[in-house]
Amino acid sequence: MQHDPLNDALISIKNAKLSGKMECTVSPASKLTGRVLNVMQKYGYIQEFELVENGRGGEFVVKLNGMLNSCGVVKPRFSVKKDEIEKFERRYLPGKNFGILVISTTKGVISNSEAKDMGIGGKLLAYVY
Repeated sequence: MQHDPLNDALISIKNAKLSGKMECTVSPASKLTGRVLNVMQKYGYIQEFELVENGRGGEFVVKLNGMLNSCGVVKPRFSVKKDEIEKFERRYLPGKNFGILVISTTKGVISNSEAKDMGIGGKLLAYVY
């Protein structure tokens, strides 16, 4: 029984990376998982992904490019204000300007740098570096 599809997706990607695979499947597909994968692709952590319908909720086929070191979800999903983003960067990322936090905002699912530029906060979803 799956409780958190986003966590399952990021753990599948991390395990595929650690075992040296260049492709993995993430199931079931959800809109939130797709948006987080889109942010990861935008910053170059994955090569590409595509949605494959299998009749049971679909699945994403993710192609890795070797740029990913680690990824995971933030539990509990903290609410973060625009001036608190740096505190969570220090907590979840290994160094300054290294990696991204994925934040769900009213403007969509974006990275921490985009949220700081827009001056908005939201809910922390994941970290990637």
